[in-house]
Amino acid sequence: MDTAKTIGAINERYSKLAGSSCCLSCGGAINHSEVMPGEICLDLGSGRGSDTIRLAQKAGPSGFAYGIDASDGMLEKSRALARKLGVSNVSFVKSDLGSIPVGDGTVDCLISNCTINHASDKQSVWNEIFRVLKHGGRFIVSDIYAVTEVPGEYGNDPVAVAECWAGAVTREEYLAQIERAGLIVSSVAEESAPYPKGKIEVASFTIVGKRPSRCCSCE
Repeated sequence: MDTAKTIGAINERYSKLAGSSCCLSCGGAINHSEVMPGEICLDLGSGRGSDTIRLAQKAGPSGFAYGIDASDGMLEKSRALARKLGVSNVSFVKSDLGSIPVGDGTVDCLISNCTINHASDKQSVWNEIFRVLKHGGRFIVSDIYAVTEVPGEYGNDPVAVAECWAGAVTREEYLAQIERAGLIVSSVAEESAPYPKGKIEVASFTIVGKRPSRCCSCE
């Protein structure tokens, strides 16, 4: 999969959708976030910014929320919404998910909605999630998975990947990537029945997990 072409297709598609009212999420990750005042939060694939702003509001003046997105249109929309609502403890940044511009071990709570399936190198995204989370920090990720392995003709098509289906991996591979990154899945909070999307059949789920706490032998 050509990463640059895929990011370009994502930017084009989602910039056009920024002004629409259509739902672009496949789950309710933020509903399981349980953010506390003072926490540092991160939203991967922040879209129009509403979830990121809610994180910032829950974290309060002593906390902060970062929104990461690859779409210029979505970033413009989210920044305008933050200004309109007077929310200042939030920042929206353009970035590839494989290189998250946040320091090591700084994030208490990370959420994402139907975004990681777009990534060309999903393992690098989960490795980055491990890196930015504090020891004991949690992630809540809603995404899709493919019922069977996606044929290469679709998985290598940037437009099909941008349409939020062709980049999907199977459920088994999705969970294996999380485990390889060193993260722990605590629960599957939501999971749908399979449904057709694009040229394949997918299902959506919301995973809750964490970076392991630092043990005494690791101090």
